[in-house]
Amino acid sequence: MKVLSVSYHQPSHIVEWGTHMGKSARIFYETARHFRMGTEIHSIDLPDDVDHVEHPHQKRGHLVRGIKDVRLYQGDGVTTALGIWSKVKGTVTPLFFLDGDHEFTAVLRELKTIHENIKGASMLVHDTFYQSAESGYNIGPYLAIQEFLKSNPSTYRRLDTKLGLPGMTFLYQR
Repeated sequence: MKVLSVSYHQPSHIVEWGTHMGKSARIFYETARHFRMGTEIHSIDLPDDVDHVEHPHQKRGHLVRGIKDVRLYQGDGVTTALGIWSKVKGTVTPLFFLDGDHEFTAVLRELKTIHENIKGASMLVHDTFYQSAESGYNIGPYLAIQEFLKSNPSTYRRLDTKLGLPGMTFLYQR
């Protein structure tokens, strides 16, 4: 789905967060390079002082460090993304990648914030495969997308991978 979203949308800028050692940023970089897009990639991860089970610490951005088209940041994903975006000028086609292994309220906040602040944004959300609540697996991202689309029914088209965990959902504007 990452390759599809880049090749279909042909973004001028990709802003992604929560992807640990830069795995997603590397996939985005290689895809954009293959299709000769010249896409800028901005990868955001947790600050050093935040305690989280998936905190990469010294391995932050390991897979993309030193690549000139990939810029690394530390901070809250969507807040840092807005700061980055405030400096972007000209005609752009943005793609935002949210690593959805966060709770419902966090993913919904991120979707709404991007939609309200960045015109023409497409979003790719990770960890969106729906299982029953009884499964005990993280269903927050799936439910956040459902809630978000209720408020924006005619703005976005939705494409899901439903082949099993973790699943992804691509939301792109009509």
